[in-house]
Amino acid sequence: MSTLDETDPLCPPPPPGIETVIIPRAHDVGGFEVHRALPARERQLVGPFIFFDQMGPGEFLTGQGLDVRPHPHIGLSTVTYLFEGEILHRDSLGSAQPIRPGELNWMTAGRGIVHSERTDPAQRDRARRMFGIQSWVALPKHAEDAAPAFAHHAAEALPFVDDAGVRMRLIAGEGWGLRAPVEVSSPLFYADAVLAPGARLPLPDGHEERGAHVVQGSVGVADTTFEAGRMLVFRAGDALAITAGPQGARLLLLGGAVMDGPRYLHWNFVASSRERLEQAKADWKAGRFAKVPGDEAEFIPLPEGRVTVRAETRPG
Repeated sequence: MSTLDETDPLCPPPPPGIETVIIPRAHDVGGFEVHRALPARERQLVGPFIFFDQMGPGEFLTGQGLDVRPHPHIGLSTVTYLFEGEILHRDSLGSAQPIRPGELNWMTAGRGIVHSERTDPAQRDRARRMFGIQSWVALPKHAEDAAPAFAHHAAEALPFVDDAGVRMRLIAGEGWGLRAPVEVSSPLFYADAVLAPGARLPLPDGHEERGAHVVQGSVGVADTTFEAGRMLVFRAGDALAITAGPQGARLLLLGGAVMDGPRYLHWNFVASSRERLEQAKADWKAGRFAKVPGDEAEFIPLPEGRVTVRAETRPG
C-alpha cells in the first residue's frame, strides 16, 4: 500500500519559495479510490510525515462501504481525519472507535499493531459520502519499539481559531501559538485550514520542514496559483504566506523536524532498518501479530513482489 510505482506524475519546476510540487497518484484501497501524495519520487518525507492519502470525495451506494480488512503496522502512527462520512476503527488493543468529521484518530504502532477500517454495517442502509485524509507519521528510532497505543480526540478538544477569514483546527503538534492534546513522538504540526476568498495564512515558524496539501479551491504562493490536488513542499526557513483564490480554499498543512535518518517502507511497515521490515514480514506471515477483537475472520495477506522503498530525509 505504500510502494512507489512507475506511474508517478511528472511535476513542473517549482516557483520561488517552493522546493517541490507533488501531483498525487490514484490507488484503490478497500474498494475506494484514494490519491497518494506521499511517498513520491520528488519527496518521500515532510518532517516525520511519510505517507499521505486523500480518500475521495466519493459516495458509497446503499449496501456498500469501506472495507479495509485487518492488516499490520510497525514503526509509525496512523492519523485519520475526515471531512465527510464515518469510519469504524478497530485494532488489536481492543479499540472500537467510530471516526467522524473533525475528530482525530491517532494510532501508534510502535513494535506492532493490527487494525481494520470499515463502514459500520448499521451505516450501510443508505448512500453515504466519504472524504478525508489518512497520513502516517514515522516514529523516531527511540520510539520504534514502543508499546502500541491508541488515542482519539473529539473535534471540540482540538484547538480552533476563526480570524481574518481563516478557520483553522490544529489536529496535532504545535503551530501558530497553538498546541494539540495528542501525544507525539517528535516535533510536528498538522492543521486543517479553511480560507475565505483572498484570506492569507502564514506558514508556522519553528519547524524545519513544511508542506501544504490543497484539498479544495485554489491558493497563491509567490505569485503562482495552485489548484486542488497539489501538495506543496516549501523551502526551509522562508517566511511565506498562502493566499486563497477567488473561491476560497481548504488546506491540510503538515511538517516538523527532519527525521533521524532514512526510513524503509514495505507494504504497511516503516522502519529504520531493513532487518526490522524482514522480521515484521515474517511475523505477519507466521500469524504472530495479535488479532483484532470483533474482526477476526478476515485479514490482508502479505503481498508478494512488493518493493522496499528507502525514504530519504532530504530530496535527491
